[in-house]
Amino acid sequence: MSSILGRKVRDLRQKKGMTLEQLATATGSSKSYIWEIENKPVARPSAEKLGRIASVLGVTSEYLVDEERTEPPVADDFDRAFYRKYHGASDPVKQKLKRILDVLDDE
Repeated sequence: MSSILGRKVRDLRQKKGMTLEQLATATGSSKSYIWEIENKPVARPSAEKLGRIASVLGVTSEYLVDEERTEPPVADDFDRAFYRKYHGASDPVKQKLKRILDVLDDE
């Protein structure tokens, strides 16, 4: 029996029409690693790996591990996830992001 994480990853992967191999390649993982996440009862990928998988599948990491959420996240969830990352970033990274936003505002 797979974990909630495994079921969500498999469902989202299949909805996107991706094979195990394609998801593995896109996330810098092995096919067997993705298979284990999808099929093992206890899957504990690192936060970095979970973030890569979530990004490729178009959801947040929080959604993948939340047992109560059955619907993929909406835009507000992505905004909150981005803010958490921004809030925890170093000052140089925050400055770079601000400059990027300034450039985008000029377009």
